Amino acid sequence: MEIRFSPRFRKQYTKSNQKIKVSFHKRLKIFEQNHNHPLLKNHSLAGNYKGLRSINITGDWRAVYREKRTNDKLEITFVALGTHSQLYG
Repeated sequence: MEIRFSPRFRKQYTKSNQKIKVSFHKRLKIFEQNHNHPLLKNHSLAGNYKGLRSINITGDWRAVYREKRTNDKLEITFVALGTHSQLYG
């Protein structure tokens, strides 16, 4: 699995507070081991984010990502980071 971060994600990450950054890195480690771990509540999205997926970072914060499979390689690109209302509201 290869993990990438879009410019938008990087900007949102940079603006987030330290608690969110630490929580994201903890969840990313879990994601790398098992992207369907129950703690992540990984699920597909609809509407403006149709075709993308989301994982929980904290109770209210989410990370949105895109999956692309090329041959046997899985490429993950995180595209957005924010609270539920910032992303979906």
